Amino acid sequence: MAKSTAKASPKPAPTLTPIPDDGTTIFVGKSGNKAEVVTLALANRHGLVTGATGTGKTVTLQVMAEGFSRAGVPVFAADIKGDLSGIAEIGEAKEAFVKRAADMGIQYQPDEFPVMFWDLFGEQGTPIRATISEMGPVLLSRLLDLNDTQEGVLNIAFRVADDQGLPLLDLKDLRAMIGFVADGAAQLTTTYGNVSKSSVGAIQRQLLILENQGAEKFFGEPALVLKDFMRTDSSGRGYVNILAADKLMENPRLYATFLLWLLSELFEELPEVGDPDKPKLVFFFDEAHLLFTDAPKALLDKIEQVVRLIRSKGVGVYFVTQNPLDVPDRVLAQLGNRVQHALRAFTPRDQKAVRAAADTFRPNPDLDTAQVITELGKGEALCSFLEGKGTPSIVERTMIAPPTARLGVITPEERQAVIGQSPVKGKYDETVDSDSAYEMLQKRVEQQTAEANAPPAGGGGILGTIGGMLGDVFGTSRPRGQVLTPSQRVAREVTRSVTGRVVGGVAGSIGKSVGGSMGNTIGRAIVRGVLGGILRR
Repeated sequence: MAKSTAKASPKPAPTLTPIPDDGTTIFVGKSGNKAEVVTLALANRHGLVTGATGTGKTVTLQVMAEGFSRAGVPVFAADIKGDLSGIAEIGEAKEAFVKRAADMGIQYQPDEFPVMFWDLFGEQGTPIRATISEMGPVLLSRLLDLNDTQEGVLNIAFRVADDQGLPLLDLKDLRAMIGFVADGAAQLTTTYGNVSKSSVGAIQRQLLILENQGAEKFFGEPALVLKDFMRTDSSGRGYVNILAADKLMENPRLYATFLLWLLSELFEELPEVGDPDKPKLVFFFDEAHLLFTDAPKALLDKIEQVVRLIRSKGVGVYFVTQNPLDVPDRVLAQLGNRVQHALRAFTPRDQKAVRAAADTFRPNPDLDTAQVITELGKGEALCSFLEGKGTPSIVERTMIAPPTARLGVITPEERQAVIGQSPVKGKYDETVDSDSAYEMLQKRVEQQTAEANAPPAGGGGILGTIGGMLGDVFGTSRPRGQVLTPSQRVAREVTRSVTGRVVGGVAGSIGKSVGGSMGNTIGRAIVRGVLGGILRR
């Protein structure tokens, strides 16, 4: 029997489709044949991205940021290592990316997104500033690591500044205000409470440390207008606001305090919108554990309140951290959209973290969640997103989609080009030093000094001349209690011997100018009154 020489027909190439973002969801990855998506109407219910170092958290963050931007939702994200900056440049069709997309049935198409770079220090992006008053005493106390007594003194300084109309804009205003409160402690105690010198000294030392760390560049004007974060470009894509945080991370407390301030400002300024069709802003908080480390209960209460209530302002908050145990339970309970990358179970704490992460997901009967968490490869994750009326989906093992913008760090030249095209270029570049507490208190001191050095009322004219003349004669500039030398005592006796004649002549002159015996009497009385103390030496 002859063998067939016909060749088998080649397997047809799979039909690839664009990224399935339909305007109501954003595509994150695929689990089997199921697309894992974040529903935009539920994206303000917050979320959590966790996983060990090197497991793909930053890629997931970029993929989600790209999806939100395509949907017209502005994004704010801190760039800890600089590798999120690539989202500003068009991606590359790398073989690994093309293959991963094809495995998901998606056609890989490089893309780029509108980006604004920001930097608290003004070096790698548009400067961000806030005033001392906006930060407030609670967050400043956290930033300065003050104890309860010192925080009380700081609250007094803020209250006195408010009552006396002294704006607190920058660090020199706050230092001047603390000094003013210290100087007037005796008068302020009955109204505001006790102000101890030790507490004042501790606050001033902490302010000096903060200034040495470069924080003076953050406090001042022009202060950030939050609406500048919430922009879309001409094509309707949301701007991705990237905070350069590599240098900022040298002071983790400043980083965490700034981001908490930003959340608080959004909460206070934005109107209530309920549950919109899509968020007004999505906020990614990388290295989230820094927010909760050593935080006092009062601060944790504030964080929980902001996270719980800010969703009604149309803001979604996504915490990014290594370990789900980094986030307190009462905050964790508010995070409905979950992406869990691999965790390692080398230590008892690691094993506890794995169990905790597994228990937070809606169980999948076909999946041993705790076991899978330790087996996930790079680019894989367990995902559970809110669906329907806000119910978490069953946890699924998911392959995360490849990013379409560049992955990795951009060059300084590329960064500067993006900054040069920023829609806020020139708005925040130059610091404005307005008259505030420091200048106002300085003017008070100058005014008081001028009043103290001014001649007494009625000291001009002839009486001024008399005072000056007799001062020269009698040495009235001598400090009280100073011991005279023998030659000075002789001179004093000589001058006293002519006192009668001098005074008599002067009084006579005054009397003649007034007229008659009444003028003579008045003249003598005036001279006695002005010079009596001097002549009795």
